[in-house]
Amino acid sequence: MSNWQLPPQGGHMDKPSKIYYQTMTKLEIENRLKENDFLIIPVGSTENHGNAGPTGEDTFIVTRIAEMVAERTGCTVAEPVWYGSHPFHHIGQPLTVPLPDQVFIDFLRAIITGFWNSGFRKQIFISLHGQEYSLPVALQEWGKRYQVPAMLYFIDLPRVMGQTLMDKAHGGPYNRPFQHACEAEQSISLALFPELCDMEHAQDTNPHGFLPAGHVDRGGDIYGYPIPGHCAVGNVGIECVTTPEGVLGHATEADPAKATASIEKVCDYLVKLMHDALEVFPVGQLPPAELMSQRDPALIADLLKGPTHGGKHIYTLGWPT
Repeated sequence: MSNWQLPPQGGHMDKPSKIYYQTMTKLEIENRLKENDFLIIPVGSTENHGNAGPTGEDTFIVTRIAEMVAERTGCTVAEPVWYGSHPFHHIGQPLTVPLPDQVFIDFLRAIITGFWNSGFRKQIFISLHGQEYSLPVALQEWGKRYQVPAMLYFIDLPRVMGQTLMDKAHGGPYNRPFQHACEAEQSISLALFPELCDMEHAQDTNPHGFLPAGHVDRGGDIYGYPIPGHCAVGNVGIECVTTPEGVLGHATEADPAKATASIEKVCDYLVKLMHDALEVFPVGQLPPAELMSQRDPALIADLLKGPTHGGKHIYTLGWPT
């Protein structure tokens, strides 16, 4: 598959390219739903990424990837979630704007509901930011709350990137393990949006956990250590004290060529996921309602029709929270 153009030709959020839901008219959205009923929702964050990367780095990474996939598949992309959930050790870091976990989860559930009611019942959430412990909760709570047919997926990008995101000692291209605003993340940023990066002022730090390596994973949980990175409090100091630079690693060693394999692997996978799902459930089709819910079949049918086609809107079941 592959053959992805890097860097892409800028972002599409304010362009009339008809990639984003928010730049499309009602008629255009209705026509798109007849062609491809998948929606990608990029979930990022706003946080300190040092002097070389923008504070919206996590958001720009997932939006550029989503745009590339949309150009190839014809799916739709939602404007991103700019603020995210953060682990304990991020709190207090200047330039970082964390959302309380429950606020974040409730926000995502409301987004799922609104897009489901608008016809996008197949949704893919993608994130590179460390919120893999909270984002799945939103999907699961939504499913429990509404109990209607849907296809919702959360793709934690580091998990897909795998070895391509690792250090050389583990078969990857980098000098040190992936962490935050480091050689690896800065390389990805340079490959996707070099115009927003400032390598002239890149910085290096040498952070470490209190326990020896092999216990708690470091960034993306790609090494398979017994304790995922965000399943611990007290193994690292708070970043506003230990790494006020906002960099966990050597950003000066970033190179966009090192990130090509990771980006291509993620884009290829997202295309495959969408293709395989549409092979099983083509446009307009969902998993059978009788296998997904024990709600009254007539009610499910009305909800699937929607309020403007002789049915009901999903909020008749209650508000998302």
